[in-house]
Amino acid sequence: MSGEVVRGRFGWTVAVPAVAMLALLATWGRKPGDVVLVVVAVLLMGAVLAAVHHAEVVAHRVGEPFGSLVLAVAVTVIEVGLILTLMVSGGDDTAGLARDTVFAAVMITVNGIVGLSLVVGALRHHLAVFNPEGTGSALATVITLATLTLVLPRFTTSESGPEFTPGQLAFAAVASLALYAMFVFTQTVRHRDFFLPVEDGGPAPDADQDGHADPPTGREALASLCVLLVALVAVVGLAKVESPAIESAVAALGFPHAVVGIVIALLVLLPESIAAVRASLRRRTQIALNLAYGSAMASIGLTIPTLAVASIWLDGPLELGLGTTEIVLLVLSSVVGVLTVVPGRAKPLAGGLHLAILAAFVFLTIAP
Repeated sequence: MSGEVVRGRFGWTVAVPAVAMLALLATWGRKPGDVVLVVVAVLLMGAVLAAVHHAEVVAHRVGEPFGSLVLAVAVTVIEVGLILTLMVSGGDDTAGLARDTVFAAVMITVNGIVGLSLVVGALRHHLAVFNPEGTGSALATVITLATLTLVLPRFTTSESGPEFTPGQLAFAAVASLALYAMFVFTQTVRHRDFFLPVEDGGPAPDADQDGHADPPTGREALASLCVLLVALVAVVGLAKVESPAIESAVAALGFPHAVVGIVIALLVLLPESIAAVRASLRRRTQIALNLAYGSAMASIGLTIPTLAVASIWLDGPLELGLGTTEIVLLVLSSVVGVLTVVPGRAKPLAGGLHLAILAAFVFLTIAP
């Protein structure tokens, strides 16, 4: 980030999240009118941009891969809270909410964010270069988590539907949490160098290996972290406030209700998407991929254990198993992802393949 961006962190990037939180408190649980919804949408976009700014301030202070980990985990924790809130209030109608939300997040991250980052990075710098050891282990963890938690429930026979028994859910929760913890340890301690940006003959980095202004102080980074959390709460909350309007628009267009989940997931993941594209433009594709795979991993590795605990008091079934079409798309995403990651560098075509899979996911959700 530039020095101007760092110095401006106490301007609009603090004011907008604060106003967005006030708007969230004023509209939560109500049915605002059209004019208010427009204002909420503007504040939502402003909170997204503010979240990206403060995430970069924190990342600039703590360095990679800790910076991308902070943003991924923060977004996911708030997203899990939103899922639980909707499930508690929705009853049986939300039986598949967690599955649909998590799978949409996985498809958007491993295909949308990855694809866009590779296309932007490759077009800007001829080739998008990254570390295959780190990115490959991240993709392998995502594939394993998704299979254990979203595919297996479709094939287990102890329950009549696409559900886990309490014992199976407990196993999936422990396995998810253990795998996520092992990956975080690998990423931040044991093999941190596998997740740092790869230099490919571009401009030499500066002393802190960022190529930008000197890092902010610890106090400044802490302030940005607090504002980041406020901005993310505002993003997720205002997305929920906008959901009735989104549902009405989707119904008016004649689309299935599942499209609402995709739209909300896109809104929630906007901060990571923008941060990833900006990283790719700066010849730091590895950071973009850290964000994408880290978000997918956190969505599964934190959501499933939380749901396992929450299922003790949640009424109604918890459907986790994907349908046939979704399983095919997940398998295709896994195969293409492996072929994209193995070389350690990618042409625009590689990103285009991922974007085509995401487009297929959206289209087949609209027209199953």
